Amino acid sequence: MTTKTSRQLLVLAAVLAGLIVVVIARRPDVPATPAAAPSNPTRGTVPAAPDPTPVADVKLELLTHGQAELGPSTRNPFQFKLKPAPPAPPRPTTGVPGRGGTPVVVGPPLPPPGPAPPPPIALKFIGVLSTAQGRLAVFRDSGGDIVNGKEGDIIDGRYRLLKIGVESADLAYPDGRGRQTIRLSGQ
Repeated sequence: MTTKTSRQLLVLAAVLAGLIVVVIARRPDVPATPAAAPSNPTRGTVPAAPDPTPVADVKLELLTHGQAELGPSTRNPFQFKLKPAPPAPPRPTTGVPGRGGTPVVVGPPLPPPGPAPPPPIALKFIGVLSTAQGRLAVFRDSGGDIVNGKEGDIIDGRYRLLKIGVESADLAYPDGRGRQTIRLSGQ
């Protein structure tokens, strides 16, 4: 091939490529893409006309209408509130009316108030002594005096020593009320 024919082939290929581009751009089934607006328009350019296609009807008044109905918010996510206590269950009533036509309230009978519990034992357990007669528990009373005793003894005239353990002693009042376990205090 000569240079003249190769030039003619190149020109023919360029014309053919241009013709294909023009045919594709003119086809009616392919929508033409609008030219993108420059991101930095210069002074001499004219902005593109708005798209004449119809826009759906937007009812803006409906958007503001819902806000007028809302009251002020009382919720504060940064404040802790306890849940209110549930209401007390209703007490059962009988069908027989009492005075004034009101029904009589009947409920389970309340237990009678028992005697007050005895006061706590005011001794500190400070140790255990092993003797020939057995084990002795050593206590200190509120005045600082040291008292001791074996299992079953009356301590300080007010308490019965029920059991001596390794780290605790069980005491009660002489009549058997108010059993308490006193732990080893070390003082």
